[in-house]
Amino acid sequence: MDKLSKQQRHKNMAAIHSKDTKPEMIVRRGLWSRGFRYRLNHKRLPGHPDLVLRKYRTCIFVNGCFWHGHNVALPTRFLDCARNDRGIEEVKSSECCKIPKTNREFWVAKILRNKERDKEDQKKLAAMGWHCITVWECDLKPSKREETLDSLAFTLNHIWLQDHSSQKTNDTMEEENGMLMAAEERI
Repeated sequence: MDKLSKQQRHKNMAAIHSKDTKPEMIVRRGLWSRGFRYRLNHKRLPGHPDLVLRKYRTCIFVNGCFWHGHNVALPTRFLDCARNDRGIEEVKSSECCKIPKTNREFWVAKILRNKERDKEDQKKLAAMGWHCITVWECDLKPSKREETLDSLAFTLNHIWLQDHSSQKTNDTMEEENGMLMAAEERI
């Protein structure tokens, strides 16, 4: 049973924003201090990623564990749950995502829809040639924060090196092949 009245609950839920959240600000400050530059909430990309790093062709989503169902145990056919209210009891809470007991069907369906939408958005971004990284709220707790941000910086640098080393290798091979042909023709 909910301890708050309907009006109090409505006021609390309406105060939750999707931009400039505390976890997002932690990631933004961490990346900025490590020298990464980014754009916020790009409107033209599917899912409106929280951070877009064009140089790295990477979109970063900073997800709240509750709203996006982090580590929630799903039934094998979770889409049927969301659409037909079957299998709702099979959905189990995780350590960082506790599904409310009040109005459980609504919350399970909402979380499953969010997970489905996130997956579709990331597929669209991948088809457009973007890398997608998801940073979870629970990974930004003070005990894990620096490790998470260092890992994120490492991943971004790895993506950049991977993209540019393959391009550089192709360019040098073309130059070498061109130089050999020119030298052979002169002899």
